[in-house]
Amino acid sequence: MTEQRDTAMDRLGRYLAARLQDPVPGAEPYTHANVAALREALRPGDVLLVEGVNRLSGAIKYLTQSTWSHAALYVGDALGPGAWLIEANLGEGCVAVPLAKYELYNTRICRPRHLTQRDRAALVDFMMESLGKRYDMKNIFDMLRYFLPRPPVPARWRRQMIAFGSGDPTRAICSSLIADAFQRIRYPILPLITREFRADPMARAQRREILHIRHHSLFAPRDFDLSPYFEIVKPTLEAGFDYRRLTWSDASPPEQPETGG
Repeated sequence: MTEQRDTAMDRLGRYLAARLQDPVPGAEPYTHANVAALREALRPGDVLLVEGVNRLSGAIKYLTQSTWSHAALYVGDALGPGAWLIEANLGEGCVAVPLAKYELYNTRICRPRHLTQRDRAALVDFMMESLGKRYDMKNIFDMLRYFLPRPPVPARWRRQMIAFGSGDPTRAICSSLIADAFQRIRYPILPLITREFRADPMARAQRREILHIRHHSLFAPRDFDLSPYFEIVKPTLEAGFDYRRLTWSDASPPEQPETGG
C-alpha cells in the first residue's frame, strides 16, 4: 500500500463524490439480501454485483442500460475473521468492507468457473495488494457531462462515456479493478473474438476462435452478468430451496394506495 499525493482534482472530485452519493428519493430494493445465505454461497474470487441507490448509481445504470451499478470481489476471510469484500468506492478508493454492508441492496453473485487454486489465490492477492489505491476521479469528470439532464445518447456511445479515466495504474473504478485482476490470470470476461480459418492436410476447413483482451477500463459491472464465462449463483437455491415447503395465503392482498403520476 503506497501513499499518494493529494491533488486539487482529488479534492474537487471528493466534493462532487459527496454530492453524487445522495440517495435517489424512493429507491428501495426488491428484496433484502440474506447475508447468512450470501456468505454460505460465496467463494473467494466471486464477483458480487450491487444495485446502488444513489445519484451516481442511477447514472451508471442509465449509461450501461443495466440493473447493476457496482461490483466487488469476495475474498472470504483473507483479511481476518469474517466475510470480506474488496471494492473501489467513490470518495474512498480501494477498501475492504464486510459483506453485511450490502444487506439492504439487490445483489447478484457472478462466479468464474473451474478456477485453479493458484489463480483464485492470485485474484485475492491482487485485490489485497490494491488496497489503498485511489478511485479514478477523472472518471467522475468524464461522467459529469452526461449526468443531468440525461441526454438522448446512442447506446453504442454509452460505454465510452464511463471508460475514459486517467489511465493511472494507482487509480481505479470498481469494475475496472476487478477486470484487471481477472485479466492478469487470463480469465475471460467479454473478450473480443476473431475467427481464423485454416485448411488441414486433408483440405478440410478449420475454424479457430482467437480471444483478444479488452482494456480493463472498458468494463462495466453488468459485463460480469452478461459474460458467458461467469455462472449466476442464487443463494436461496444454493441453500436447498423447495417450493413445496412455502406457505401461501389464500386471502386477497391488501389494496395498495394509488400513487400520482
